[in-house]
Amino acid sequence: MDALAAWNGTRLDRTPGTIKPDQLGIYVFVVALASLYYLANGPILLGHLDLGWHLAAGDFIRDRGSVPFQDPWSFTLGDRQWYNLSWLWDVIASILFQYTGYTGITLSVVACGAIIAGCLTSVGLRSGASTLAVCISVLSACLLYPAFATAPNSYLSASPNTATMVFCVIFYAECLKRTRWFLLPPMMVLWANLHGGFVIGLFIIGFFGAVSVLRRDWVGLKIYSFAVAGCVVAVLINPLGWHIYDGVATTLGHFAQAQITEWWSYPANATIPGSIPGIVYIAMFVALELRHPASSPAPLDSRLLSWLFLLLGFYQYRYMSFFFIFSTVPLALHIDRLLPKRPSDLRVRRSLLVAGIVGMCALPPTLMCVKPALALPTVLSKQDANYLQTHFPYARLLNHWNVGGLLIFYTRGAVPVFIDGRSATAYPDELLRDYFKLIKTEIDENAWDTLIDKYKIDTLLWVKAQESLRRYLVDKKGWTEEYVGSEESIYVKH
Repeated sequence: MDALAAWNGTRLDRTPGTIKPDQLGIYVFVVALASLYYLANGPILLGHLDLGWHLAAGDFIRDRGSVPFQDPWSFTLGDRQWYNLSWLWDVIASILFQYTGYTGITLSVVACGAIIAGCLTSVGLRSGASTLAVCISVLSACLLYPAFATAPNSYLSASPNTATMVFCVIFYAECLKRTRWFLLPPMMVLWANLHGGFVIGLFIIGFFGAVSVLRRDWVGLKIYSFAVAGCVVAVLINPLGWHIYDGVATTLGHFAQAQITEWWSYPANATIPGSIPGIVYIAMFVALELRHPASSPAPLDSRLLSWLFLLLGFYQYRYMSFFFIFSTVPLALHIDRLLPKRPSDLRVRRSLLVAGIVGMCALPPTLMCVKPALALPTVLSKQDANYLQTHFPYARLLNHWNVGGLLIFYTRGAVPVFIDGRSATAYPDELLRDYFKLIKTEIDENAWDTLIDKYKIDTLLWVKAQESLRRYLVDKKGWTEEYVGSEESIYVKH
């Protein structure tokens, strides 16, 4: 057990945490700078391609007064049940959009980012790291985990996934403290109705329980066992009941993941130079971890969780954001050891408070600067959708995956869609397989002919830049290019 104790290092303070007056400076500074960064990237926060159908779903649920189990907007669903795992997020977003527009939605995302920054700061300070080390570690993670460089695969955006990021940090913090575990089941009720990512919360608790067994910490095991049992029951409080797990199962491990970029590997998503800061962060974390593998003061569970999500992140890109978040505590303690001399924490905190206040004052003018650019993604404009609705309201439309959600938002089913980003939660597997045969650089004429005949397609909404498709439809098949928008073209069969 000596080696294990050395690996575990010092424990976090288990007492309930409150913000002490002399710690206010770092909270204000970190939250202000993170919020400024997120707000400055406001248009990216609204860049999620599924935002359109989420808003439409929220409106539909509010008008109907219940959660639908059948998709009302497509003509290809067949008898497929729609698993809307984010119904509550959709309703909240719908209300925000109705009364505050894009500004309110953007500010709500920034507020979620601020909560994450504040929670990570609290965890870092409780670990015993210095103010300066926590500031460096938390700010680095907060700037990197949103992955703005690889938009629209951003993990702080106007999408239900943001709720998962927030709750993951809260569950992580509470599992480290172990003093308020009884709050996790009530929070799980909310999480399970906001996003299907709630399964990560169950995993986090289970992981801490497994590490307790490794430590032979039977008190901790008892706490985590009660917490995970309560959360499993809490998950069932949703419109789908236990079938919510069926909905989650349709996304995890489904063959559609091979076509969705956020499920690809880290190397497949990394961009240069945008991903260089993240690569540097990863390299620094690994180097510091390997430099003192047995004498790190960081908690064992926090270190192992960081390593696990680092490996998962290389396998599937979406998990790398969780690595940045979970690694803040180990990295802060490593940085603390590298500082040649710990400066006066009081002086540092006063300086941070002043800088944070300046940052807070900069938020309103930043909002005024970005407000004109706040809008839905431009891959499909309202003008494009209106043209379709006016001229081809009864079309058997084959649309590109990326514009399906926006078409739903603009037409609300007046032009039924072929497919959208809901993927396996709303569409039959057979249809998905047929569609994915089309997503190739070179046109597979046999696949296009088969799909058009099978689904009786007479109108096509597709990326206008695909010249090979234009030659195939217009030159070979005699279709007409009826409309050319900024990014999409409409082809009609005659």
